[in-house]
Amino acid sequence: MNSNHCSKLLALLLAATLVVSAVGPAAAMSASASGAPDEKQVGEDVESTFTITKPFSEYNTWTLNGETELDDVTWTVQLFDQSGSKIDQSSYDGQSFNHSLEQSDAFEVKVVVKGTVPEVENFTYDPEQELALAELNQLRDGGSSASIDEWTFRPYTTESQEARDAIDSARDAIDSADGSGADVSGAEDTLSNAVSAFDAENFGNAVDLADEAQTKAENSQQSSQQTQMLLYGAAGLLALVVVVGGALWYRSNQQDDYDKLR
Repeated sequence: MNSNHCSKLLALLLAATLVVSAVGPAAAMSASASGAPDEKQVGEDVESTFTITKPFSEYNTWTLNGETELDDVTWTVQLFDQSGSKIDQSSYDGQSFNHSLEQSDAFEVKVVVKGTVPEVENFTYDPEQELALAELNQLRDGGSSASIDEWTFRPYTTESQEARDAIDSARDAIDSADGSGADVSGAEDTLSNAVSAFDAENFGNAVDLADEAQTKAENSQQSSQQTQMLLYGAAGLLALVVVVGGALWYRSNQQDDYDKLR
């Protein structure tokens, strides 16, 4: 092979490498959510939409699985082409569904979930309870599966939210008092009892204890500030006495020296 032919071959290989580098790897499948709440009251209705883009970037055939902890659930699976036109739609009832997908013109898959926030069996302050709004999975023949994405939210009732807000407010007051050097041990103990009452779902008692803890923290901080002011006042008075005493002593010595000169 002559040098001229080798040079042409190398040039072609280099050009091919540059083209591949410029194109880059194909974009992978991804998911996003719209209308997914961070928290929601028990008994309220929820409607959220989840969009899966490039569903066939990895596999030509697979099954979309969805799961939720909502009650009275309806799922709607919609397929859209790249222009945004709907090309297919299916609906399912229940807390889970499976929808078979095959290579098509679908550029996006939208999953709409509608349901109701269920009752909470056990409330806890920390960690706060979470419910699954939606979990989308990719199922393959043979039983293998991979999570596409999942979304959760915090359920609450009017009573549990009031108790949580009271505990949070008391915690802020304790942190503020502690930062000023106040003794917050009593407030901490009362707040701990408030949290225990919350976990026992005795929300009214939790509010009362949290309010008591906040009052203790605020009183402790006020007392600490008053003590500091008294100390500052005493230090200032002492400094004034020293200055005045020094001035009087100096004046007295000056007068004695003047009398001796006379």
